[in-house]
Amino acid sequence: MPRESIIDKIARAKKIIKALKAAYPDAECSLNFRNIHQLMVATILSAQCTDERVNIVTKELFKKYHSVKDFAEVDIKQLEKDIHSTGFYKNKAKSIKKSAQQLLEHYDGNIPRTLDELVKLAGVGRKTGSVVLGAGYDLAEGIVVDTHVIRISNLLKLTDHKNAVKIEMELMKILTKKDWIIFTHLLIDHGRAVCIARRPDCPHCTLKNLCPSAKI
Repeated sequence: MPRESIIDKIARAKKIIKALKAAYPDAECSLNFRNIHQLMVATILSAQCTDERVNIVTKELFKKYHSVKDFAEVDIKQLEKDIHSTGFYKNKAKSIKKSAQQLLEHYDGNIPRTLDELVKLAGVGRKTGSVVLGAGYDLAEGIVVDTHVIRISNLLKLTDHKNAVKIEMELMKILTKKDWIIFTHLLIDHGRAVCIARRPDCPHCTLKNLCPSAKI
């Protein structure tokens, strides 16, 4: 099969996004939050953990700690207990407390609006920063690349990379910037509903005619 040109790939990506928007009109961030800092905390907790588990934990966590100051002053051992079930709780607790202290010290408790500033905070990498900007501020500086995006982007042959940063850089060249935020949510919804890792339902997939990996 001849290698697809970048122009053809861009055109196919537009069709893919259009089809997914029709299939998942309500696609959005699945983490529960009431303010941007809560979103940042929830995203830190979501590393190597399901959003469903994070939402269970944060339901009580955000009742207990209401502000950036609360998290900055929290007893680290107590915070570890509060978030224990999300896994990697020691590192996550350290990041949540330290980032809250940084926010108070450098940003008057406000969450920065640029990726360059966000990634300077403890526990915040490109992925977490892009989630905060996209779901919190509706700002697109990057594309959130999680396990669904890695797997489905490869199946769709939008990329052949396995490294998240390389995938993000390639997708940013292919996708229209206005779709950078929604793209991740669409692939997550599709990965949960149809393109399930070990049992993809290709015959009933809305992308079967656009996916080189479809088995129909």
